[in-house]
Amino acid sequence: MMTTARFLSSLVVTGLCSFLPGLSAASSSAPSNPVLLIHGHIYTANPQAPWAEALLIKGSKIAAVGTDKALLAGKPAAVRVIDLKGQTVIPGLIDAHMHLLFGALEIAGFNLSTPERSLTPEHPEELIDRVKDYAQSHRNERLLIGRADFSSQPPYSPTRQLLDRAVSDRPVVVHNSTEHSLWLNSKALALAGISTQPVADPDEERGIVRDASGNPSGVLLEAAQEIAERAVLAQYTVEEKLSLIRHATAYLNSNGITSVINATGDLSEIELYGQLRDRGDLTVRTKTAFGAVAVPHKLTPEFLADLESARSRFHDEWVSANLVKFFADGSSGMIPPLVYRPADYKALVLELDRRGFQLMTHAQRGDSVHMILSAYDHAARTNGPRDRRLRIEHAFVVTDEDAASMARLSVIAGAQPVFCCSELGTNYDPADPTPSDRWNTLLNLGVTLAFGSDWPCSWPNDPFVNIQQAVTRQIWRSPDTAVIETEPFDGANNGGAKPLAGKIYTPEERISVRQAVDSYTRGAAYSEFAEDRVGTLEVGKNADLAVLSQDLFSVAAEDIAKTKVTMTLVGGKVVYEAGSALKP
Repeated sequence: MMTTARFLSSLVVTGLCSFLPGLSAASSSAPSNPVLLIHGHIYTANPQAPWAEALLIKGSKIAAVGTDKALLAGKPAAVRVIDLKGQTVIPGLIDAHMHLLFGALEIAGFNLSTPERSLTPEHPEELIDRVKDYAQSHRNERLLIGRADFSSQPPYSPTRQLLDRAVSDRPVVVHNSTEHSLWLNSKALALAGISTQPVADPDEERGIVRDASGNPSGVLLEAAQEIAERAVLAQYTVEEKLSLIRHATAYLNSNGITSVINATGDLSEIELYGQLRDRGDLTVRTKTAFGAVAVPHKLTPEFLADLESARSRFHDEWVSANLVKFFADGSSGMIPPLVYRPADYKALVLELDRRGFQLMTHAQRGDSVHMILSAYDHAARTNGPRDRRLRIEHAFVVTDEDAASMARLSVIAGAQPVFCCSELGTNYDPADPTPSDRWNTLLNLGVTLAFGSDWPCSWPNDPFVNIQQAVTRQIWRSPDTAVIETEPFDGANNGGAKPLAGKIYTPEERISVRQAVDSYTRGAAYSEFAEDRVGTLEVGKNADLAVLSQDLFSVAAEDIAKTKVTMTLVGGKVVYEAGSALKP
């Protein structure tokens, strides 16, 4: 299999639209001949007609779904016939929670946390050699971006001095795999303007790890990351950012992903997707939330103006906004730190709901889930009925009472099965008997599940690992990260974690393959108000689909993750085909 680095190199050489003859990017409006897929095992995700043999595409839309006999008899002239030879087809996968710009930066950098192994600061000499080797082979890069597992809290957290030993002449910024802390060398601290003097914003200052003399250690927690993120993004030109995003979306297409919901972002990021759309270079549909990791919202005139600008300018099937992301808590330390006082959060939710924005809130703690539901309930009662589609992201720990409230309020659960399961699931409190990741319970109550990856927090972005984990709830353990004191890292396929044979976490919360696929398609589409356009393979909807290497509905549950994508179509156009120049 081609490595990520070689995959990106091939993109640079071939360009996104040159790997197949006559292929144009998905968001191009260029006319094309009809395409007829036949002899397939097509899962439509339409409850009224879940299976089909054939599918006809005209332009960017699905024109017919049915049997081979019926569609071949009525096939139009100049149609391109693709014989699936029994391959399974599913609707294009919708990653309902990810961070595309972060992923674009990190997929182009060095990665010390992969399914094979996590190289942590507990192996300092080897880590230094790896980073040094990367720097020497990327001499033209003025800024080095990486990804690793490391403890976020002193005295266990790493220091700038260790990174300085690897690279001292250029800024190095290492993202924690949780995306809730950064590790910087001295050059990167200087680039961000972090010195012995406190920074102006108290929320940002609170997350700068300092020694007793006020010297920054090199680790930035939660909201403090924004100091470095602003400095890093300022180093890239618009064209460089667009190139990075093009490469990242091609990678997502290779995994069958056709739409994404960005769980962080701002107006400037949304404008990048708008530029790619306008050039015909966007190959995933995007919806982007306003929010930054663990940064409390402040309803300044500038922020409200950006929200309104995004809502009025970006609301088509390729680039959309009207979504605000809150962080009720973070993901650093033994217990995720709280971001808001309940009264402050409640007031913000009430006002943004009054203005008609869709809201989503990150919650890893059980008490955070309860606070969110209370605020959502208050907003709905005060502002009156409307189709809100409020969301809670992760929702690791949900009590019976709160699960019932989620159902009553029609709150969507944005879940990432790839983070499950250690022996404690994803519950941070070993004294709390509440099981985590209660997908079956929520579905049985009528709660909509919207599955995603949280990429690049999970790596790689493999939807089939997620689906397998939702079906099996296998317990995983990583010997590489066992020494890290402050976060659980034992999610499926993350950071060198391996499955423990025969070990299952709360098997009663397993769901079926169809339920898992539906959560990645129909449920995710519903979560972004797009169910009339994507999420199922029905007449009149966008022709977004993925052709698979095996029938994930019939293989053994423990083999679902072996599924690969052989072809991806977005808007009726092939954006990925195995065996092409873009084969990862």
